[in-house]
Amino acid sequence: MKKFKLALVGATGVVGRTALKVLEEKKLPIDEYSFFASKKSAGSKINFLGKDYIVRELNEHSFDEGFDFAIFSAGGETAKKYAPIAAEHGCIVVDNSSAFRMDNDVPLIVPEVNPEEIKNNHGIIANPNCSTIQAVVALKPLDDKYKIKRIVYSTYQAVSGAGRDGIYDLENGIKNFTESSDINIANSNKYELKKFPYPIFNNCLPQIDVFLDNGYTKEEMKMINETRKILGKPDLAITATTVRVPVLNSHSESINVEFENEFDINELKDLLSKSQDIVLVDDINEEKYPLATSATGQDNVLVGRVRRDYSIKNGLNFWCVADNIRKGAASNAVQIVEKLIEMKS
Repeated sequence: MKKFKLALVGATGVVGRTALKVLEEKKLPIDEYSFFASKKSAGSKINFLGKDYIVRELNEHSFDEGFDFAIFSAGGETAKKYAPIAAEHGCIVVDNSSAFRMDNDVPLIVPEVNPEEIKNNHGIIANPNCSTIQAVVALKPLDDKYKIKRIVYSTYQAVSGAGRDGIYDLENGIKNFTESSDINIANSNKYELKKFPYPIFNNCLPQIDVFLDNGYTKEEMKMINETRKILGKPDLAITATTVRVPVLNSHSESINVEFENEFDINELKDLLSKSQDIVLVDDINEEKYPLATSATGQDNVLVGRVRRDYSIKNGLNFWCVADNIRKGAASNAVQIVEKLIEMKS
């Protein structure tokens, strides 16, 4: 079997370190790895597959040696500058940032949903937003069978989606409450906040990313536009409200769907249970439903609370949970590389 070379950019970040773990688990036929990061992290060591690697500083010549694939987990500005350079050197980049997602010439890929689009890359493939990935994994089989007419997203997103600073803000809030036992102090701005405009401890913040002129946040519009692109439905009616909640990891979503076609609820549940990478956790008699703590550490999308929406014809409600760092970023990127290897082998 042909061997390949892979570069991981942003190897020392939250998503990068999770990508390392997923790559170790997958054991892809990759013969050579290189790890890159910012100047700040360059020189640090990473133990990977039993071998120590030195993290190198990313620069304009990092891809001169030639790589087959690169996973970028280093933010939009880094991707805009260096992904085209990598692509010019014959490397296929899988980028975790939002830099190229809505570019018409860049495929936006979730392997369970639209793997056929991978071949349309021109050297760059975009990894969707974490909250979008888990949603479309669950929605794709339903759309294929019942034809989705409208989607209403309400998300409850973990602080790990905001990176290290988001995690810090929650942990610091917990620490301040533990030390003071005063909920008013823990909810005040008297202690350091690195990421959020208000304390996330004991709070739900109905703002993820910046507000746009239409009143929606950038995160909400990402979900709307990315879902349309991935499902190949540019005019699909979608609305979204995204909320940051005081949970360390794994995003939860309440998804309301209206279908063109009628459905039998038991048949629909059976369809979900048999779909790729979906685990149906839906037993209300035993109080079993998807939890953030259950999803953390795995790549499956957990679906439950599946029930008919009686307020409209052909309406459905369900609860969807997934690990936003694994399935929502690192694992999806590695799965794309896995598909590329299959295509090239």
